[in-house]
Amino acid sequence: MEMANEHHGADLTHGHIAHYGPRTMPAVLTAPDVLSTWRMRAAIVAVVFGLISLAFLFVPLGKEHLLRAYLMGYMTCFNFCGGALVFLMVQYVSGGKWGQILRRPLEAMTRTIWVVIVMLLPILFLMKHLYQWAAFPNATATLQAYKQGLMTQEQQLTANSKHTMLNPAAAIVQAAIVLGFMALVITILNYWSVKRDADPEAGTTASFDKWRVRFENLSGPSILLYVILMTAFVIIFVKALDVTWYSSVYGLQFLVAQGYAVLALGILSLILLSRYEPMKTMFRITEMHDLGNLAFAFVMLNIYLCFSEFLIIWSGNVPDEIPWYLHRIHGGWWVICSLDVICHWVIPFCLLLSRDLKRSKRKMIWLCSFMILARLIDMFWLIEPNFKDAASNLHISGNIGILAYVTVPIAVVAFWMVFYLNELAKRPLINVNDPHTEELLEPEHAH
Repeated sequence: MEMANEHHGADLTHGHIAHYGPRTMPAVLTAPDVLSTWRMRAAIVAVVFGLISLAFLFVPLGKEHLLRAYLMGYMTCFNFCGGALVFLMVQYVSGGKWGQILRRPLEAMTRTIWVVIVMLLPILFLMKHLYQWAAFPNATATLQAYKQGLMTQEQQLTANSKHTMLNPAAAIVQAAIVLGFMALVITILNYWSVKRDADPEAGTTASFDKWRVRFENLSGPSILLYVILMTAFVIIFVKALDVTWYSSVYGLQFLVAQGYAVLALGILSLILLSRYEPMKTMFRITEMHDLGNLAFAFVMLNIYLCFSEFLIIWSGNVPDEIPWYLHRIHGGWWVICSLDVICHWVIPFCLLLSRDLKRSKRKMIWLCSFMILARLIDMFWLIEPNFKDAASNLHISGNIGILAYVTVPIAVVAFWMVFYLNELAKRPLINVNDPHTEELLEPEHAH
């Protein structure tokens, strides 16, 4: 696939328009050896921060904060894996060059599902230390907890009304269904991806159509099922940290947040890989700009959903709902709330308005890294204020254990990154049996 007389778009990193000759498909499509170095660095970070985190076992409330911080890190990894799956399915249904260039990173993220499943086990074994509904799994237990002052009357009554869904056995069953469904779909999609490239009729219209229909037929219904199951998963393991709070948009918020995080990691992966072949040839400024626009769309949707929920609940001023926000803006939490808004919304929104920034690899590296950090800040704001010792009372003095929210998520995410990079190295970075592959070699013009 050779294109003559190509003029590439502006190389904004160096401030001039670069001109190239004819481009051809790189001779080698396998992942660069540098992935081994990146994997080793991720492993070192995971070990170092994991060992540092052990120190919190010996400080007041350290054990409690270690488990909460682990939940924060785990949900971040779940969001990467689940968000990559839904993005992959959406791309199969909708098509487009943006998905072709992003497909291998997305597939690698999804294949970490087995690690995500194993990483859930500590939360399942220790759930009674996180969730009131797990510590007091029936009406008798909640009554005793209320009499001992461990639950308010509202928490007792609400927990009783939700015991069908929120009890340890049901949580394990639902988690098995959600993660089992994800593992099944991920296995099939990744298996078909390999088979498609090995198709004897690869490159023909008949092969393109056969695989397109096959992927669409699986992905279409699976998107709907994933959204439903993922909503149940995040209700159990995050929203139900406060059994009294209700939100009908919570699942959709998490879905959008998954897209936000996956795009940040996906774009970051592609830019770093574009220093080496084959991505050096295949990852054009055009696709980077398109992915930047898609990230901007998710930032806007994230702002819309979160602010709409806040506006409705705040203006309604219902006693059952408003305390959730009060716990997150009083006693020092206003600082974290403001930081969350600025980092998670304002800065990405303003920067992604710039066309030049979305076409600069150097600037997008910093922005995507910052967006991943912003997701961690948001997860901290969602999780920690649910607990009695932290609600409306954020402080570090005498509560050094809360610093586990820095070290533990870094260790957990770095541990997950080891497997992500390992999976990314296993397969060629470009799908050759896809009509969009040839489009990636077309000329792009500065405009």
